[in-house]
Amino acid sequence: MGHQVIIFDFSLIRGLWETRVKKNKERQRKEKERLEKSSLEKIKQEWNFILECRKKGIPQSKYLKNGFVDTDKKILDTYGKTPQLQKKHVLPDEANKERNKFIFHLSGEQWMEFPDSLKEQIYLKEWHVYNTLIQTIPAYIALFQDLRVLELSKNQINHLPMEIGYLKNLRVLNVSFNNLKSVPPELGDCENLEKLDLSGNMEITELPFELSNLKQVTVVDVSANKFHSIPICVLRMSNLQWLDISSNNLKDLPEDIDRLDQLQTLLLQKNKLTYLPRALINMPKLSLLVVSGDDLVEIPTAVCESTTGLKFISLKDSPVETIVCEDTEEIVESEREREQFEKEFMKAYVEDLKERGMC
Repeated sequence: MGHQVIIFDFSLIRGLWETRVKKNKERQRKEKERLEKSSLEKIKQEWNFILECRKKGIPQSKYLKNGFVDTDKKILDTYGKTPQLQKKHVLPDEANKERNKFIFHLSGEQWMEFPDSLKEQIYLKEWHVYNTLIQTIPAYIALFQDLRVLELSKNQINHLPMEIGYLKNLRVLNVSFNNLKSVPPELGDCENLEKLDLSGNMEITELPFELSNLKQVTVVDVSANKFHSIPICVLRMSNLQWLDISSNNLKDLPEDIDRLDQLQTLLLQKNKLTYLPRALINMPKLSLLVVSGDDLVEIPTAVCESTTGLKFISLKDSPVETIVCEDTEEIVESEREREQFEKEFMKAYVEDLKERGMC
């Protein structure tokens, strides 16, 4: 017996398909209306408004009424047109000019390397370089003995030179959202470093033990990389107050994490943690702990009940992934950009908690 061949009336198929399309569009329309009316959309609008206020330096008191966000657009317009409010944030012309003598700024994708004239300005105290196509930091950076701030975010830098260890006065190193895969052990010689930001490089898996020498560091951000555990050197940074190791591959936390007795903020969301160690309740200054709760099966009761005064936030899913809608999807084109967006969101969230005295 041969195969049975079924012949369809294509006009009928087309009719069924058009009906499905109409029903799907109707469902999408109703879902869009539901989202617009939902509290989720309101949260998104409030966060976008708060971020805009923070960018313009508008104090919290201007957009909060009885603890609630007032998204009145006039606040942004009025503040932008009121010179007396802006003057508070502007240094006198002469002082500003004097300060700018020691600051180097560079941005734009037309830059693929540092200008030759830079090596003649070894008196500089700050470098601010961002959104360029620069891949390499020149070895002559060792000559900049007065350098305090090295902000190199959002470039194409693929390695840090060993000469960076000569910068004994360096306080801030930000090489976030570049293409680093490792960190040189010589960085441990920057004994006065206070802030280290390696976030968004996506490929860093470990830090050299020599970074244990960084006893003045208070802020470490290694989020959006590929760490499988908290580096040993980080556990030996005795003054550490802020640690962001979110968006990595952590499966557990070290049992001796309580040696970080100065730690105040610990961001662990978007990892693969299944349990939290009891040692967390032995950290006297820990006031904010953020985790992703999907995989967690064991959490110390004292942490959940905040008996230690700890603000414990367990995200069942990423708040940003939920809030990111059609408009933002056009902006967020890559994993790196999504991580940047989420960092902005979490930073604003944490700052808001602190301003409200909740952590």
